[in-house]
Amino acid sequence: MNQENIPALLEYQMAPAVRAFSTKRTADGPLDGPYAGFNITHYCGDAPDHVATSRHSLCQLLGIADNHLFLPHQTHGTELVEIDNAFLQLPVAEQQQQLYAKDIILTRERGVCIGVSTADCVPVLLYDASTECVCAIHAGWRGVVGNAVGAAFRQLRQCADFDAPQVRAVVGPSISQAAFEVGDEVAEAFAKAGFSLDQVARRMPSADGSRYHIDLWAAVSQQLLREGVSLAAIQVSGICTYAEVDTFFSARRLGIQSGRIFSGILML
Repeated sequence: MNQENIPALLEYQMAPAVRAFSTKRTADGPLDGPYAGFNITHYCGDAPDHVATSRHSLCQLLGIADNHLFLPHQTHGTELVEIDNAFLQLPVAEQQQQLYAKDIILTRERGVCIGVSTADCVPVLLYDASTECVCAIHAGWRGVVGNAVGAAFRQLRQCADFDAPQVRAVVGPSISQAAFEVGDEVAEAFAKAGFSLDQVARRMPSADGSRYHIDLWAAVSQQLLREGVSLAAIQVSGICTYAEVDTFFSARRLGIQSGRIFSGILML
């Protein structure tokens, strides 16, 4: 098998019966080309054969069937899809329809891996011990402003046994504040969404004077804290995809037409 199709994983410790991870491009160092490396995202322009081979090898590593790995087609929104037993019985075409335009994916089914794809945006993984549920959230800056985290917790709270302090969270590899330069309109959107710019933004020197840089890790962590997750239960990887482009895909470095990181979670 081609080395770039062999999964190299950054794994997170959340609970004994939970496996959570983010895929790396490769275990072997720098690669040439925006799609070079491990990629299972089927809608980013990569060759279908490469995506299929990568996906199959990940399922083999996780010990699950190929049809038990789910990745939504994300559109920077806050809509949610739940993978339940009824969903698993649907024809593939219908499953794909339900996965379209979803940025939050949730399941209570064991042996089912769910996840989101990112290449600078923030992947958030949740494990809720109180309801035995896992969730993956795609939070680009639009998803943070729209509070995708809050949308996920609204779904979790529909269960009578839900207890926020029992939630464990991971904030995966994504662009750091140092690398995330934005226009004033983006900073204003964060302010309108209720964030204090003193806490999540700062001006830094740029070619035209100074520009805002947004701290997405801090913003997402604030949203998790507001939902009742304890600070000790939030793991922030601290890995900047822009800086670590040889290991993780970065759209700002490689372009939109490039591979994606898959951050996944499953209950064993």
